[in-house]
Amino acid sequence: MRAYPGLTRRLTQGPVRRLIPWARLCSRVRSCKNGAMTHNLILLRHGESEWNQKNLFTGWVDVTLTDKGRAEGQRAGELLREAELIPDVVYTSRLKRAILTSNLALEAADLSWLDVHRSWRLNERHYGALQGKNKKEIREEFGEEQFMTWRRSFDTPPPALGDASEFSQAGDPRYANLGDSLPRTECLADVIDRLLPYWYDRLVPELTVGRTVLVVAHGNSLRALVKHLDGISDADITGLNIPTGIPLHYELTEDFTPVKPGGTYLDPAAAEAAIGQVANQGR
Repeated sequence: MRAYPGLTRRLTQGPVRRLIPWARLCSRVRSCKNGAMTHNLILLRHGESEWNQKNLFTGWVDVTLTDKGRAEGQRAGELLREAELIPDVVYTSRLKRAILTSNLALEAADLSWLDVHRSWRLNERHYGALQGKNKKEIREEFGEEQFMTWRRSFDTPPPALGDASEFSQAGDPRYANLGDSLPRTECLADVIDRLLPYWYDRLVPELTVGRTVLVVAHGNSLRALVKHLDGISDADITGLNIPTGIPLHYELTEDFTPVKPGGTYLDPAAAEAAIGQVANQGR
């Protein structure tokens, strides 16, 4: 696990916290247990995309939602409203499946007016040369072990994607500022490296001042964040799957560790069934 001790000290002990009165902080969060403040973080994987439906490796390819995915986005907003878990601010990736899901969820929750921020750091893992390939066909061609290594290994990326590929992001204006840093392939460790600075610099400050944060992103960018929050080992993270369209609520302590490891899905039964479907992709 990559460590950011300096950032942690700065954000938990710096002036931003001292400027916010304790009573105001407690009024903005879900609870103050025994005088200890807790923070609310909501994670939401986008609804089913067209390439989820076709069982294709998607990565940074910008595909849209299916009708089922749109319904999942709307249902996510209804679940937030039913749980009275109302975000103050929203963060998404720069991919339309996450953007559309956040729009649908916010509309269903009557929260379309909320501030929304987008960053490539929340993008899905870049699947390299696998992008656009059928998962079942890759498994049959290369075998179960290689398929699972490319799909779920913590630190082994797939082969890099050439810039001439129709599925490349080279030349995409939304990533023009990345220059040579634009990924051509990634493993989960790479996703963690690009995501954690954003967690500390953008998301933690929002939580620190008592704002409920909704992050609408992707299977692997959310797995990276959950790995960090729950302290999941490099080996065990391979078994974690996150379903589409079901909000996952984390209540965090003052030092941003989960009150309940693993968080709480707002529809546990649907989440359990969907997790099994994600695990079986490619079969």
